[in-house]
Amino acid sequence: MMRLRILLIPMVFLFVSSPAYSDGAKAAFNRGARAQSQNQYDEAYEAYKQAFALKPNEPKYEMAYLRSRALAAEQHVQAGQSLREHGKLQEALGEFQKAAEIDHANHLAEQEVRRTAGMIRKETQQAGSAPSTKSESPLAKMAQEAEGPVDLEPASDTPLTLRMTTTADNIYKTIGKLAGFNILFDLDYKPQRITVELNDVSLREALKMVAMESKTFWRPIATNAIFVAAESKRKEFEGNVMKTFYVRNASTPAELQEVVGTLKGILDITRVQVSPNQNAVTLRGTNDQMVLAEKLLSDLDKPKSEVVVDVTVMEVSRDRARTLGTVPPTSGSISWIPPASGFTVQNLGKLNSGMFSVSLPGATATAVMSDGRAKVLQNPEIRVLDNEKATLKIGDRIPIATGSFQPGVGGGGINPLVNTQFQYIDVGVNIDITPHVHSEHEVTLKMVLEVSSQTGVSNIGGISQPIIGQRRIEHETRLQDGDVNLIGGILTDTESTSLGGYPWLGKMPILKYLFGQEIKQRNQSEIVFAITPHIVRATEITDENLRVVDIGTASTIGLRHPDAKKKIAPTPSPAANPGRGSAGQQGTQISRAPQS
Repeated sequence: MMRLRILLIPMVFLFVSSPAYSDGAKAAFNRGARAQSQNQYDEAYEAYKQAFALKPNEPKYEMAYLRSRALAAEQHVQAGQSLREHGKLQEALGEFQKAAEIDHANHLAEQEVRRTAGMIRKETQQAGSAPSTKSESPLAKMAQEAEGPVDLEPASDTPLTLRMTTTADNIYKTIGKLAGFNILFDLDYKPQRITVELNDVSLREALKMVAMESKTFWRPIATNAIFVAAESKRKEFEGNVMKTFYVRNASTPAELQEVVGTLKGILDITRVQVSPNQNAVTLRGTNDQMVLAEKLLSDLDKPKSEVVVDVTVMEVSRDRARTLGTVPPTSGSISWIPPASGFTVQNLGKLNSGMFSVSLPGATATAVMSDGRAKVLQNPEIRVLDNEKATLKIGDRIPIATGSFQPGVGGGGINPLVNTQFQYIDVGVNIDITPHVHSEHEVTLKMVLEVSSQTGVSNIGGISQPIIGQRRIEHETRLQDGDVNLIGGILTDTESTSLGGYPWLGKMPILKYLFGQEIKQRNQSEIVFAITPHIVRATEITDENLRVVDIGTASTIGLRHPDAKKKIAPTPSPAANPGRGSAGQQGTQISRAPQS
């Protein structure tokens, strides 16, 4: 008895705890589903993780756990990228680390952790709090210390008012003295006499106007010096810079070449080197060309939109059959029973009914009805990039013979499969979807939906070939994000009626069930597709992308930089300046009478 109790205690414990164990997994799964519907991916991940830990052999829990893990990690990565763009490096690093902890297979999160940590180290080194101890070669040190393009930093940014008629070199020198920078001229430059009238313009605008009037160009060679030469020598003397741009969102060499073609066509850059393995483009050109290249890449290098398409395939079939009536006998047999003395001619006159036996089969009455319904439901989910085709195949691959064969060659009988080639076709549910994301959260879906099955076998040339039944839709529609598109109407309805029995009697309204049998059969099958797109990433078009930029003339690229703030002198009072007007004059004025 004691042994029996010892064996019963664990069994009772398992029996009692098993429902609670199962209910705990189901409750956690339901919590995760509610959290995911509210886009709370962290909470959904924790709940699905708990359900999967309680029942690791349940495929539904495993798939939900893996999906929520990827979504939660992606959400933290996007949050980290947003924080980093706003200069919050430490907070961004924390988000990337959380993403890497949630999903160890997320290589993007690990890459962003390394990149952000490197930015923090660089920022710290520049601040001087942690000097670098890494030994560098002289060339590497020189490359690191190489400076970018020089910019003019005049001693004064006071707006200028200038009216002069003289040679262009004198006007340049006058502006240089007023703003506090030096002027160098090309030895071959021959200044022409020009007239300029500048009213309260900034330094850069004054230089630009003088250059346009005198057909010259200037470039800074130091923070306090510029070099002036004729416009015809711009390519000879204009400074060049070099920069490598990394195209982060180009996934194929063709996309990278498309970006390069845009840079060449718009900015007239001829010195371009492409590194497809690194998704990098190295450009050499003027400083203005590099600035415009930076803007163009920020406008063009955007992540592709991405769509998750929920596909629900539902097939409903109904088979009804009715058999009602009687199967009457339609044949009989007569057998002769010979007398003991045998049959002779003298016995012909003595024939009677006792010498024969007649056997008739019995009649069978049938009243049978059958009504069967079946529903097949599939709910796959497809995640696909914008303008990329996604293919989903659920079913079997059936071989079909192709080519030629010659059975029986040589008289010995050769297997017809010897010289036959086969190809495999996909039978089942085949879906091809190509999305295109528009603005205002709309998606155009180009779809090919096909449901096929093997309906029979046909013998061709000694080889059994399958007969494939196919229902196919090619469809294109435009939907809002989250809208459901129902595609139905793929309906098969077959009805047959057969009647058997005695002629004429089998067609009479009542007697046909006594002297015949009626069989009615109806088969209905309908397939419905429900397509629901969800935009998980859309191309973000900002005001900066739509901004118009002045890039110079058709032959020369040149940017206009914002003017420095004008230094407005205080208005002198009449008492402090007797004999002068009450309005003070802004800027620096130089007026010179025209010279003959």
